[in-house]
Order: sequence, then structure tokens, then C-alpha cells
Amino acid sequence: MTGMASNAENISDVQQQILTFIKQQGETTNANIAEHLDVSYEAVRQQLRQLVAAQLVVSRKRRDEGQRAGRPTQVYTLSAAGDHLFPKAYDELAVELIDTLAAALGPEALRQVLASFTDENVRQWAHHLQDKSLLERLEALKGIYLENDAYMAVSQDEARGELRLVERNCPFLNVASRRPALCSVTVSTLSRLLGYTVTREKRFQDGDGRCVFRVHLHQPVNAEAFRFAYEEELSDSG
Repeated sequence: MTGMASNAENISDVQQQILTFIKQQGETTNANIAEHLDVSYEAVRQQLRQLVAAQLVVSRKRRDEGQRAGRPTQVYTLSAAGDHLFPKAYDELAVELIDTLAAALGPEALRQVLASFTDENVRQWAHHLQDKSLLERLEALKGIYLENDAYMAVSQDEARGELRLVERNCPFLNVASRRPALCSVTVSTLSRLLGYTVTREKRFQDGDGRCVFRVHLHQPVNAEAFRFAYEEELSDSG
């Protein structure tokens, strides 16, 4: 079905048609769907049951205005997950916001915004990392983007005393590829939370297929004084 996101490949053609009709209507009934698709009420009911089980559709009972007797009508709407199957332009919006801010207020304003993002990240993570060793903190920070992230790993070279955080799937890659300044938030956040300068040795933007964040154990960071820096500034400091 045209217009539906690529992660809908496991949805049948009939289910795609149902989802599209619900999207167009906002909310609708089994009977309306059956009439629109020219199929039986029972066939639609079975498909809706599967879509509800997959958490793509939610149902509720609606009592129409003026209705005092009889059963309320069962209506169906898309869940948040179902709605995300349809095209979104979040990446474009994020890039436009960044560019508009920089153009309207200047580069220093953008720096302050990124610093504020870093401050908030640090605030959210700080209490989770209390009383943890450096390695324990780095292990916990595998979830810096997504909880239980299966694509983040810690690499430890004990002989060289090197620690790295390896990211194999960036959830923000579409935006970060076009505006890599956003990656400075992650680098600054890691530097403050770990207490050492962190730089990227490998980058998705350079075609490396991953980002590798290296912890420079010979470069401690004063977390009280350091707030934010663009990653090239941190690299130059090393």
C-alpha cells in the first residue's frame, strides 16, 4: 500500500486497507469498514482482533448523542504505534528547527540550546549512576538513547587501559547525518557523566557503519566546570 512506512511489511493487504480507512476517518466502526471494503462483518472483526492484539488499533465503546438504550457502539482508532506506520516528517522538522534557530539567533544561541540539552541529559542520568564504578557507569550508559539497546556495547582493552562505547544503530541518524552538531550533546553528556573526555573515533557520518566513543582516561573532566563543547573542541583538547 502506498504511503505506509516500510515497517508494515508483516501486515496483510486487508489489514493495511483497514488501517488506512481508520486513519482517514479518525475513528470508525466494524460495519463502516466492512461496507467500505465490501467484505463481511465477520471478516473485518477477525482482522480488527489481530490489529488490536498487535497494539496497532485500540477500541472503545461510544454511546451516541441522544442514545439512552441499547448497546453502545464499538469504535476503533489507531494506536500511537499504528499511527507511526504512516509517513512522518519529524527529521525534516528537526533540521528546520535547528537551522531556523541558528539563522535567527546566531550560533551562540544554538550552542546554548545544545548545552541545555546536555544539562538535562546529565540531570536525568546522574542519580542512576551514583556510587557506580567507571565501567559500571559506561555499561549503564548503553541505554543513553534507548532502554535495553541491543545495538550498544562496551569495549574494554585492559592491557591498554582503554574503554569505548560502540553504537551500531543511531536512532537519530537521519538528522545527525545532516546536522552532526547534535552528536556533540552525546559526547558532552558522556564526558560529564564519566568524568573523562570522550571523543568519537568512528562515525556513521564518515561511512564507518557505527559510532565509537572513546573514553580518554588520561584526560579527566571537571564535571562542575564543564558544561558543553562541540566535539571538535574536545578532540583538539586531546
